[in-house]
Amino acid sequence: MALKISAAQMVAEARTQIPEVATEEAIAQLGDPDLVIVDIRDVRERQRTGCIPGSVHAPRGMIEFWVDPDSPYHKEVFAQAGKRYLFHCASGWRSALTVATLQEMGFEAAHLKDGFNDWVQAGGPVEPVAPKS
Repeated sequence: MALKISAAQMVAEARTQIPEVATEEAIAQLGDPDLVIVDIRDVRERQRTGCIPGSVHAPRGMIEFWVDPDSPYHKEVFAQAGKRYLFHCASGWRSALTVATLQEMGFEAAHLKDGFNDWVQAGGPVEPVAPKS
């Protein structure tokens, strides 16, 4: 089956339309009370590799519903006035697509250009994530 567009093409297109934040810049902003870092990775990824301290977990499959104030699944963390939102995944692909979709919805956000893996490689702080009981 031939696709009209590949996943890589979708990511490349999304990256031309959204704000991207370099890892070093994000590390420098860690702890800013106006910044909400949103981790969209799967819970198993977070348990395996840890997370950025203070980040909010919002699984990729639910993000549009959690952001939408009219959704029965809306989460208040996404309704904070004056906050800047920075989304990330492992390598920057899923977060690019996520932020492009959120921009379409009218929700302003940026994404961590090279993802959590680059964060770790650059020496960004990481905290463990315990399995939920």
